[in-house]
Amino acid sequence: FWIDLYEVTNAQYGSSGEWSGDRLPREFVDWAGAVAHCASRGARLPTEAEWEYAARGPDGLVFPWGDRFKGSLLNSCDRSCEWNLTGSGVDDGYPETAPVGSYPGGASWVGALDLSGNLWEWTSSIYRDYPYDDSDGRESMEDQDARRVMRGGSFDYYASGMRCAYRVKNPPSRTLDNTGFRVGVVPPFSDH
Repeated sequence: FWIDLYEVTNAQYGSSGEWSGDRLPREFVDWAGAVAHCASRGARLPTEAEWEYAARGPDGLVFPWGDRFKGSLLNSCDRSCEWNLTGSGVDDGYPETAPVGSYPGGASWVGALDLSGNLWEWTSSIYRDYPYDDSDGRESMEDQDARRVMRGGSFDYYASGMRCAYRVKNPPSRTLDNTGFRVGVVPPFSDH
């Protein structure tokens, strides 16, 4: 599968949420809106397993860049945040969202940026306990009311919530100023 390098921006979505600016990630999008946007691009949301693999890679890293938290590699709750939850002493200069791609040092092994921090990201997956089993119905798109998995943490979240394995669930109708998404694509491979 392929995954977008960045979260979907206001410019790509065609409107702004709480914060305007073409390069800011689009927030305040519910799960159905994220699914519809992906479909309009001939794609879909990544599954939870795809999102995690893009973030952690074959080595199972804790963060997209490695196994130690580095507050300078992502937009999280630091000194510029109202709550200063990271305690890292870092001030990234963004009390809310940052333009996508602002932290190139935080890229994952596939080059995807902002997989930790900036905005929580919707996945297509229904929230179920681990271990992960894709045959248990968690990848069904039919139950439109099931709580869906979000990954990646956000600008107003703390360091341990930025771990690639950290997951939260929300009703698909929920829209928040710290939640967005990125597009995942299954390319049309040829048998030839």
